[in-house]
Amino acid sequence: MKKNLLILGLILGCFLAFGQVPEKMSYQAVIRNLSGQLIINQSIAVKVSVLQGSAAGPVVYSERLTGNTNANGLISLEIGTGTVLTGTFAAINWTTGNYYLKTETDPSGGTSYTISGTSQLLSVPYAMYAKSAGGGGGSFTLPYSATVNNTASLFALTNDGDGAAIEGTNNTTTSSIASIRGVVTSTSAGGFSSGVRGINNGTGGLGVGVWGSQNGSGWGVYGVTPNGLGVYGNASGNGYGVYANSNAGTGLAAISTNGVAANISITNNSNANSAIIASTAGNGTVVNISTTGTGAGLRSTSGAGFALHGITSQVSSAGVVGDNNGNGEAVVGRTTSDIAGAVVGRNDGGGYGVRGFIATNSTGTAIGVLGQVGLNNSKGRAGRFENFNQTNENNTLEIETNGNGNIPDNTQGNASSFLVNNTNSVAAAVRGEVKTIFGNFGAAGIFGISSGTGGFAGLFHASNTAGNGPALVALTDGNGNAITANAGKNGNGVETNIDGNGNALYAWVPSFATGRAGRFEIFNEDNDTEVISVKTVGNGTAGNFKVDRTTGTSPAVKGEVNSIFANFGTAGIFGLSSGTGGYGGLFYSSNASGNGPAVLALTEGNGNGITANAGGSGDGIEASCDGTGNAISGFIPNFGTGKAGRFANFNNANGQPVVHITTTGTGSTLLVNHQGPSGNISVYQSASVNVARINKAGRGFFNGGTQNSGADVAEAFDVEGNVSEYEPGDILVISTDSDRTIEKSSKPYSTLVAGVYATKPGVLLTEENIDADLSGKVPMGVIGVIPTKVCLEGGKIKRGDLLVTSSKPGVAMKANLKKVRIGQVIGKALQDYNQNETAKIKVLVNIK
Repeated sequence: MKKNLLILGLILGCFLAFGQVPEKMSYQAVIRNLSGQLIINQSIAVKVSVLQGSAAGPVVYSERLTGNTNANGLISLEIGTGTVLTGTFAAINWTTGNYYLKTETDPSGGTSYTISGTSQLLSVPYAMYAKSAGGGGGSFTLPYSATVNNTASLFALTNDGDGAAIEGTNNTTTSSIASIRGVVTSTSAGGFSSGVRGINNGTGGLGVGVWGSQNGSGWGVYGVTPNGLGVYGNASGNGYGVYANSNAGTGLAAISTNGVAANISITNNSNANSAIIASTAGNGTVVNISTTGTGAGLRSTSGAGFALHGITSQVSSAGVVGDNNGNGEAVVGRTTSDIAGAVVGRNDGGGYGVRGFIATNSTGTAIGVLGQVGLNNSKGRAGRFENFNQTNENNTLEIETNGNGNIPDNTQGNASSFLVNNTNSVAAAVRGEVKTIFGNFGAAGIFGISSGTGGFAGLFHASNTAGNGPALVALTDGNGNAITANAGKNGNGVETNIDGNGNALYAWVPSFATGRAGRFEIFNEDNDTEVISVKTVGNGTAGNFKVDRTTGTSPAVKGEVNSIFANFGTAGIFGLSSGTGGYGGLFYSSNASGNGPAVLALTEGNGNGITANAGGSGDGIEASCDGTGNAISGFIPNFGTGKAGRFANFNNANGQPVVHITTTGTGSTLLVNHQGPSGNISVYQSASVNVARINKAGRGFFNGGTQNSGADVAEAFDVEGNVSEYEPGDILVISTDSDRTIEKSSKPYSTLVAGVYATKPGVLLTEENIDADLSGKVPMGVIGVIPTKVCLEGGKIKRGDLLVTSSKPGVAMKANLKKVRIGQVIGKALQDYNQNETAKIKVLVNIK
């Protein structure tokens, strides 16, 4: 029971017809509320479910219906016309057992169903079974024709015995008749639609989906179609799609007048089975192909496999045999591919992939293997031999002869002979190439060995006396040597001589090259002889090196030494002056308009660019400048991180200054210019610890304090009037007429008193730049000992007396302690004073 109790009456009816059965049922109910009163003229909703087997059985169909009650509380609905929730009403098989109707009602017309009930459907609804002719009784009137739109089978017969479920018999003698005929009338039916379909659900090996038999000479199964498949056989498992069998005749015959006689294919890429299997247990030919036309007897194409694969297991037989009984070729392989071969000989054992031999010819005209190119202006290679196994140490091609050669004619009797027989050709008779990263012995494009006591490992002879070409040209496009020669014993690595007036050895670099004309090296660390020795006893230069190019950037002489030691003489260039005069080295930039340095010393390591030492009383380096340049210029480029200069004295007993700078000119003796974004102008250290510095802003920092010759701290101020009217010792007060301006005091006990015109400030403060002209300003001392003008207007002055302004301009007097107020005291007297005139005494200035 739900929380709202409704009284529900159910009336079910069914309208039946033998021709057409309506796919719906009538439903009526009277709706009352909890008090038993009728719910009239109100929209309600009912969910209807058909249950199979029992009141709690599975739902085979459900839908939602809505409607209005009338004045008597009655609602009339048609089951089968509502909103389908699950299942198909027309597909309910009423013959399979009992059915129950479950109703759920929402009196407000929504989906909150507050009452439900279940009732068994009685005999009247089961009359729907009549639409399948299974209700018993009745008969067909022939010919019978009906059209029904239904997804289920319209006519179904089941025979549990051994007879046929449906049998059609036709006794006429007319052509093209059919005992049973199935027609698909739609011209756009979907794939694999069938007029007649036979299904055999048996799992045995001899079941038949469709069996056609013919007692005469006709066809057991005959299919015809203009474009599709006349007969289609499909085996979804391991059976045969079409099976042909014959005891004496032909198992399968395929004939076509204009089309293809037979088309057999496998469309599954993962199917590795053969498309055709042909075998015989006799001695006849398995496949016998003949043609009387110009076409091929057998044509086979393959995408990735073998177009033709012949296999034999007998030594005396062959996988493929081609016989030539006339002028044609026994076997011809043709290819239009750019990567595949026309004929491939494959060896999976120890025999030959391809073997060509001369069996009986003794005239010397026969050829075991002939490769040709150039026929019909063709291009390509007459032969190519490749080894794709990197671990295969056998030769890719071997040519061997046991003949004696031919001394009169060296073109005959050789193991191999190569000839470019074209005077206009630029091709090589022999081209050898090796592609490897190693330079081991034998890894060569051409490797010649002389294994006897005579002979040459290689002989190159330009035999034409009128020729200008060299006997041997060695070129390299890489970084290796064009020629490397080595004598294992006492012979020369290279011996060269001339019979004419040329050079025994001529090394040159062409105009487009950038290499060296010569290089000489010794790799034996125990060899103390010179790599190259040049000597002359004349007055000429022993060696003259010149880069004769105005735009050249290379050195005339480059000397390099690669050593971890810095011993005397271990140098890239070692210049020695062994007489009483001369220079160990002279570098002269002789062009007056040149800008290059006479000597440029660079180091990429941690050593010095130049190290100079004077063993006697001379200077380690003496530098002078005749022009406007610098005698010595030290700088760090924008990518460097070192120091532009460093001077150090490592002799503890040396009392000389490390750097001595003297000038007799009018410029600054030392100019320090900081142009960087940060850092200090200067830093001073004691025992490698910073004790003083001046930062980039010019502010000084001193760990030990500062000592100045002056005794006070002053600040530069502008004055009222002309600065020439002021003098040291004047008492100064703040001006009330101008900002940051002072003037002489003129009233006694002034609270505007600020300081004293300083005689010699120890520290002068200012807001101006250090290069600013302060001649128009007055240094006003604000603290410290300052000579100050005083008078006796306030009485005799004793040491320690407080001083204040007097009525005399710029003059102080003794203060009366009873009159002193805050801000009037200048400072304290450090001297006694008892004279009538104005004078100066030392005062400890401290404005209070």
